[in-house]
Amino acid sequence: MSRARRVAALASAAALALASCGGGGSSGDSTPVAPPPTGGASAPLYAVPAAEALTVADVQQVIARGVAEAQARNLPAVIAVTDRVGNVLAVYSMTGARLNATLRPGPGGNFDAQGVVAPATAAAIAKAITGAYLSSGGNAFSTRTASMIVQEHFPPAASTPGLESGPLFGVQFSQLPCSDLNQRFTGAAGPGALVGPKRSPLGLAADPGGFPLYKNGVLVGGVGVMADGDYGFDRNVLDVDDDPEEAIALAASIGFEAPVEIRADRVSVDGTSLRFSDTAVGSLRSSAATAPTFASLGPAVGALVAVRGYYAGGAALAGQAYGTEASGVRKASTGEFANADAFVLTDGSGQPRYPVRGGADTGDVPQPLAAAEVRVILEEAFVVMSRARAQIRRPLDSRAQVTISVVDSRGNVLGIVRSPDAPVFGIDVSLQKARTVNFFSGTFAAANLSADPSADVRSFVAATRTFLGDPNGLTGRTAFAARAIGNLARPYYPDGERGRPPGPLSRPIAQWSPFATGLQSALVSGNIAQHLGFVGGGATDTPQRCTSLPDAGPGQNRLQNGIQIFPGGVPIFRGTQLVGGIGVSGDGIDQDDMVSFLGLHNGAARVGGVRNADPAIRSDQLVVGLPTPVRLRYVNCPFAPFLDTADQNVCQGK
Repeated sequence: MSRARRVAALASAAALALASCGGGGSSGDSTPVAPPPTGGASAPLYAVPAAEALTVADVQQVIARGVAEAQARNLPAVIAVTDRVGNVLAVYSMTGARLNATLRPGPGGNFDAQGVVAPATAAAIAKAITGAYLSSGGNAFSTRTASMIVQEHFPPAASTPGLESGPLFGVQFSQLPCSDLNQRFTGAAGPGALVGPKRSPLGLAADPGGFPLYKNGVLVGGVGVMADGDYGFDRNVLDVDDDPEEAIALAASIGFEAPVEIRADRVSVDGTSLRFSDTAVGSLRSSAATAPTFASLGPAVGALVAVRGYYAGGAALAGQAYGTEASGVRKASTGEFANADAFVLTDGSGQPRYPVRGGADTGDVPQPLAAAEVRVILEEAFVVMSRARAQIRRPLDSRAQVTISVVDSRGNVLGIVRSPDAPVFGIDVSLQKARTVNFFSGTFAAANLSADPSADVRSFVAATRTFLGDPNGLTGRTAFAARAIGNLARPYYPDGERGRPPGPLSRPIAQWSPFATGLQSALVSGNIAQHLGFVGGGATDTPQRCTSLPDAGPGQNRLQNGIQIFPGGVPIFRGTQLVGGIGVSGDGIDQDDMVSFLGLHNGAARVGGVRNADPAIRSDQLVVGLPTPVRLRYVNCPFAPFLDTADQNVCQGK
């Protein structure tokens, strides 16, 4: 079948879905006539990344070139290299390099993770993972890119008051060291040791000095540099910085540079081009042609150093080829997921980590999600993704690529599926979003937060109830999509309007920073501190459980990998009963909204029973905030998002 006919077939099968997401639509419980299945076997629409990987010699070359630039700048550095799924392949500490880095304090003192002192090795690893995880075959993002998209204004600069926050505001608190999804390095050698994706010691980094690495045009990893002791972010993207850490990392990437046409500065968001690097190759003080070999770097220069929980030291490692069983992310078998383009997480031994299953919350809900319903929701969301125009991928008019997660009302993972080249960061983030929308839409949210041992965490309940004007808020009366939770978690309400009060889930602007976002960071700051202590030699690592909220059941925590506060997820209902959540991440926040919302809508049309929240209880029915009340949002779909039709307002009325 030709590509055009395949697209037409998908369009026909998904036609029921086409019609700005939010209020409107019938609130009845009648079962619609199901359209033909759209998630079954099909010819592939996506190219699978080639099986490239960093060799030991490649890793050594990256380090040697970074060392040469650091020597030219007389700034001893720590240099970390990872593969695409976060395995640490080397950490090199130059003689005289600073041992620690301080997470930049905010304007009002230290809150949450502000002012925390971290081992420099941990900061370098976080930067390398960020470059690898935020990138793909269609986009190359650096930690400078991350800095631009996580701050309170986009673009961040003193001259941009009143602009909304960055599109990935809050993503820095993903890939957390306490996550139950991301794997941990055990120190044991042999099969399975390098199965990913791996956690990051500090989540994602916004401090310039981290770049993705490409080999023959294929994303294979990342490099991160820590040298100046300040783990911060760029507050003004309107100037050009001379950042030595960025220069060292850029020099290290020579020979493994991102293709020019997919770098962040070729990607625009809301009409603004993103930043990739303030350092040009021509401004480097070292030469790749005269850089020393790794073998020539004697003990006086530095050494490969062990990093507890991440790297055994002693020798550089080869990376895993993404897409293979050994990498932990591979093509799905037809028995695991019918769509020919589907990828899943695996345990490295052939078994999927999250096979599709039914809800494990019997006793909490009268009729948990069935495995067949979960499968249909995932299939339909996958079809919406495959028809959608990507936001951040190049070339223009590429298909969107994302990860999709579904959870039950206790936050248990019921299934995760992704496209072949979706950014790795979206795996953890999609699960965070699914759990977050389920949590805040449930009858249990206020009670769980009020049972946290931290008075700081508990205070967000009263703040939210006051803000909403509802003394019984967070008890299941309102369905909150991820976009709405993000509205409430911004340091200005409405988002970006300087001089306005904060949302109730945010720190006030005088205390806010990318390291102290509000409830999001307060829930996990203890986990991060404990983990950094462990990396530095402490006895106990943080558990694979973010937050100290009470368990929903034995070993079941609703927010086990933290919360996320940017768009791309909706709660799942059966009639008026909350039964779970769906989260999507990877290729633009409006696209994430659409894939989750329409995927659930189309799944409901196909199997009946499950559905989006009744429009009457969606968060966009709430008008809140003082002195001027503003309506909360639910979801916001792209205006004309599909590659195979000219349909507009595709979520309106659903």
